[in-house]
Amino acid sequence: MAGGAADDDPEGQEVLEELVQKAGWHPRVKILNLPPDSHLEINVLQRRADVVVQNSLREGFGLTVTEALWKARPVVATPVGGIRKQVIHEQTGLLAADTDELVVCLKRLLQDCNLSMRLGRQGKEHVRQNFITPVYLYDWLVVLNELS
Repeated sequence: MAGGAADDDPEGQEVLEELVQKAGWHPRVKILNLPPDSHLEINVLQRRADVVVQNSLREGFGLTVTEALWKARPVVATPVGGIRKQVIHEQTGLLAADTDELVVCLKRLLQDCNLSMRLGRQGKEHVRQNFITPVYLYDWLVVLNELS
């Protein structure tokens, strides 16, 4: 499990301490608390992950989600804020409203590699069609053309 502190996450340290207390003893669980400038490490972890989880209580546009989708990784996320535009349940990832649903989703993805691969491919295509710079440039050109 990897993550790091965010300026807009006042409970982050408390959550980390709880996680270390509950799972840190397990020999197969590794917990990484990464500094904010760990871009290379995060990239490698996302590319090698079997599943990426974004378990947010509140979220605008979840950049972590889009990064994982672009790397064709299956994503399990909470259906909050902008994440609902990024992760379309059963199409580009799986949405889990609570911890029990998150566990079910994780088990499904870890046990069904065909589902994981399909969601990863469809997630990448969703990002390609909706969230990369050329899409935004095209949309702006359409708006400017309509104004002139």
